[in-house]
Amino acid sequence: MGLNTPEIELLGIAPEIALVVGALFILIVDAIIGEGGNKWHLWILSTIALGVSIFLAVQAWGSNELQMGDMIAVDGFAAFVKITLAVFALLTVWLSRSYLHRDGIEESEFYGLLLFAVAGMMLMASAADLIMVFLALETFSLALYVLVGFRRTSLTGQESAMKYFLLGAFSSTFLLLGIAFVYGAIGSTQMYGSSAAGAGAQGIATALVSLPAGEFTLLVIATGLLVVGLGFKVAAVPFHMWTPDAYQGAPSPVTGFMAAATKLAGFAALIRLLDAILFPLRGDWRPLVIGIAVLTMVVGSVLAVVQEDLKRLLAYSSIAHAGFVFTGIIASNDRGVSGSLFYLATYGITVLGAFAVIAVLGGRDERRTTVDDFRGLFYESPLLAGALTLFLLSLAGVPATVGFVGKLVVFGAAVEAGYSWLVVVGVLASAVAAFFYLKVLVVMYMQERQEGAEPATSGYGGLATGVIGLAALATVALGLYWSPLIDFAERATFFFSAGG
Repeated sequence: MGLNTPEIELLGIAPEIALVVGALFILIVDAIIGEGGNKWHLWILSTIALGVSIFLAVQAWGSNELQMGDMIAVDGFAAFVKITLAVFALLTVWLSRSYLHRDGIEESEFYGLLLFAVAGMMLMASAADLIMVFLALETFSLALYVLVGFRRTSLTGQESAMKYFLLGAFSSTFLLLGIAFVYGAIGSTQMYGSSAAGAGAQGIATALVSLPAGEFTLLVIATGLLVVGLGFKVAAVPFHMWTPDAYQGAPSPVTGFMAAATKLAGFAALIRLLDAILFPLRGDWRPLVIGIAVLTMVVGSVLAVVQEDLKRLLAYSSIAHAGFVFTGIIASNDRGVSGSLFYLATYGITVLGAFAVIAVLGGRDERRTTVDDFRGLFYESPLLAGALTLFLLSLAGVPATVGFVGKLVVFGAAVEAGYSWLVVVGVLASAVAAFFYLKVLVVMYMQERQEGAEPATSGYGGLATGVIGLAALATVALGLYWSPLIDFAERATFFFSAGG
């Protein structure tokens, strides 16, 4: 009698495997080569691993199936998120090379942890089981805890890492409790149900069809807990407490990566959960998400006004932008989903560019990150000042930049769904946000440089220059010709039509 062995399908996690293998290979090679010397091979190997990961993610484009025991979704949505995450990581690797080499802390562990973090984020984007969501979240969170405190001589960095770790563990409790409630409600943690286990096996999507309407109470409570748990990762109010300290204390390349990639991974899980699986319960979860969106937009914009450290200012800006993305999720339509993906992809490029400028200008050990440190920057380094101006104007949503298009898309989806009043709140929050962005511009262009200040281009690296240039080019190009990326995002919603 032969044994029935399950078919092994690795297409759904091939990009993650490439990154994990790449991270382990980097650690092994560096251990063989030893300490000392120019560690150029580290960022080269990281670039190769990310390039292979992008190639494998592209191979999954057009697929629409569940793999790995129906725990991994292989679809356009996952492919879009994985490709975008890998692009963010590539920019971070290139920026980190200049930053770490200047500060003398270039180590293989940094690149290995970064690749592990991206692998966890990719896994989260394709997770079709709540247990897989939790495992993915913990994978990239543990790597980020270490990366935030990677400057071991910085007390601020160590304090930030500890705060991030404690609040991250606290958020995981809510997520696990939500998963437990889901299991108590339907007897499974599957999102779509397990076809391999027979017709009787159900997931959340199938349970919403088969359960009587009066038996959704536990599932609704579970949804609230899951939103809270994931709300910590996307820095939504009132779960944002870790964000300003972690952004300020972490190395600037790590801060930019967190602002771009962590937000994308967290929202990817929220979009799949709310707008695909729990779409029939939108009448129950929408009030909670609307409240979070309003608080996030208003609190993030208002508190950013009083910040004197540019990294903390961008941290509160990041919080406000999370609120803008929530408007697309609340719309619960194809335009809202594709608009949210477009917003997250373009916001990530812009904020990475902004933190790349800060990494260059901050100097060794990032001694210059306050707004006053950027006084008269235009007269000393007009190109850097121009790039930072472009990124801030995009974050403010000024026309002819990609930030304007992103807001237009998500706000348009909300208006289409009948939430015009929510868009009004978003527009007012954007107006407040424009004030603190303009404050930085006034300092750069209309005030004189402080006497005895360290040169702005100290430690200026070629790779960092390339990252700033690429981000600036993308910010303008996608602001003027955005249709290819929007079309790509719209095709990434195919799985929702099939599954929802």
